[in-house]
Amino acid sequence: MLIVNYMAGHIYKTKVYYEDTDAGGIVYYARYLHFIERARTEMIYDHLKLNHKQLRDQFNVIFVVRECNVKYLKSANFEDNLEVKTKVVKKSSVRLNLLQEVYKNNEILVTSQVELAVIDSNGSVSKLPKDLLEKI
Repeated sequence: MLIVNYMAGHIYKTKVYYEDTDAGGIVYYARYLHFIERARTEMIYDHLKLNHKQLRDQFNVIFVVRECNVKYLKSANFEDNLEVKTKVVKKSSVRLNLLQEVYKNNEILVTSQVELAVIDSNGSVSKLPKDLLEKI
């Protein structure tokens, strides 16, 4: 897996493994959620230079998915190389709205709009500190 920054976004590269596919070697639809979750996590690590445990322990900040809208356009297959491109399209101290697209050979396979909410360790709505928000 390789992570590369690109203009105003983030790229996460992965490969389709057997465990990601159905009996026909086609990626099972729910696995795309795994791919975009990993890409979001890596984007957060890359931009904030912190992992989720550090965010919780040092800032009492936890990101949770509030909404996810996914459109499946084409399928990926066993052993395909994929890129998940993530862009922050809107941000505030309490929410992040992301566009995440899964590509194979520069062709969009899946597109998703994801809204993340910021909560604290008690599950209450919280705010990102200004310095963290500016890094995203």
